[in-house]
Amino acid sequence: MMEQFQKHILIVDDEEDILELVKYNLGINGFLTTCATNGEEALKFTRLHKPDLIVLDLMLPNIDGLDVCRVLKADSETKSIPILMLTARGEESDIIQGLEMGADDYVTKPFSPQVLVARVKTLLRRYSEPIEDKEGVIRIRELSIHPGRREVKIGEKRVELTYTEFQILHLLARHQNFVFTRNQIIDEIRGENYPVTDRTVDFQIVGLRKKLDQAGKYIKTVRGVGYRFYLED
Repeated sequence: MMEQFQKHILIVDDEEDILELVKYNLGINGFLTTCATNGEEALKFTRLHKPDLIVLDLMLPNIDGLDVCRVLKADSETKSIPILMLTARGEESDIIQGLEMGADDYVTKPFSPQVLVARVKTLLRRYSEPIEDKEGVIRIRELSIHPGRREVKIGEKRVELTYTEFQILHLLARHQNFVFTRNQIIDEIRGENYPVTDRTVDFQIVGLRKKLDQAGKYIKTVRGVGYRFYLED
């Protein structure tokens, strides 16, 4: 079990009421928190103290949240720190930009404190608990993915996938709960600037879900953004 009291969360928002709301709810769930009200403070603190996770508002004075995310994810010292974005509803373009810069998840305002805490726990769990065994095989409930053999099984039944379908499944399953945009999926499985469209990814996902049968439900559509591999309780 993850020891939450050891986890340090940096909360970045220029609205005092939001800072207090997030700080309170993370605090009662056992997390140590630090607050910053602008991008400069966030960058300075992160470089000095390396928090375990950052809750980052996108609308900040001077240096906005997208630039903070870009700078941190481009720095080898801070790129592995998970970032949960806070965004206003209707900011799909900003969400996509943030995810493409390396942010790991997002919550839209107004938000449920319980949902935000659950997302924080999920991100920390994903960064602290590897899902691959010593041979690199990913086992998720009834599903197993063997990258060396390029083999997928549901129970003992082998599932025949195309090269692209396997690449997409392997990518999503290795990063459970992370939201991938369609462009990120294309770049990851084919290399940058591969000449395919968003609809190509959608078509591959449809085929993949069908072949995975009941396990296909783990591949979730994030409307307006892309896809994630998510296990419901």
